[in-house]
Amino acid sequence: GSVGSWWRGLRLVAIDGTVLDVPDTASNQAHFGRPGSGRGQKKSAFPQARVVALAECGTHAIIGAEIGACTTGETTLARGPFTLLDEGMLLLVDRGFCGYDLWSSAAATGAQLCWRTRSSAVLAVTKECADGSYHSTLKPPQGKPGTPITVRVVEYTLSHPTRGQDEPPIRLITTLLDPEAAPAAELAALYSQRWEEENAFDELKTHQRGAGRVLRSKSPEMVIQEIYAHLLVFYAIRALINQVAEPAGLDPDRVSFIRSLRVVRRQVTDQGAFSP
Repeated sequence: GSVGSWWRGLRLVAIDGTVLDVPDTASNQAHFGRPGSGRGQKKSAFPQARVVALAECGTHAIIGAEIGACTTGETTLARGPFTLLDEGMLLLVDRGFCGYDLWSSAAATGAQLCWRTRSSAVLAVTKECADGSYHSTLKPPQGKPGTPITVRVVEYTLSHPTRGQDEPPIRLITTLLDPEAAPAAELAALYSQRWEEENAFDELKTHQRGAGRVLRSKSPEMVIQEIYAHLLVFYAIRALINQVAEPAGLDPDRVSFIRSLRVVRRQVTDQGAFSP
């Protein structure tokens, strides 16, 4: 597999969300909604579609996505990409997604999980591990059914000249309960791979679509089709990059997405038979 795509036999994937401006039509407004801006009419200039996607960390390839209204939360839309998870994956997720119900749904797929939780979350120590991590439990919200779930907690701080001394630690929770099979130091280093999906969204939104551009489609059905078209083109470019990088043993992150995009754009007019 590609460099950076795997860890101890598990495929590294991440889920994250973003929003895209869509044309200001009545149907788009009704379907996607318009976020507040805090200025003037306290609404943004355009309706927005929210996209929550599952991406492979090593290649940036987006392998699944759920599209909805901007008024629909990322945690709700995330359940769509959960259907693509399996026991051969390790899912990295930021703190905005963490919660008992979402964790239960993701863990039920058989995938291993390593999620950041809020520093204010209360996680009582039930068992201490030799590497400094510890076991704790996630409990269902008060009054809701469900059994407590055992998790392992890894806490660490980042040392950097721009960071203050009093910043709270980063806290990860994981389904990987055995510290020998999943050392705390490795999980802490691994979590930085989650940022690769944010890089993927930047490549798609800033370079492929164009910075600040509004999608063209006037109706919700066509907006969704246009977003999937962008995702498919992005996947195709990332697949081409991987085909070049993998035989040479290169990390696909080291291959310029912008230059690859330019090459594809120069060639596309000569490839009338290119399969969609």
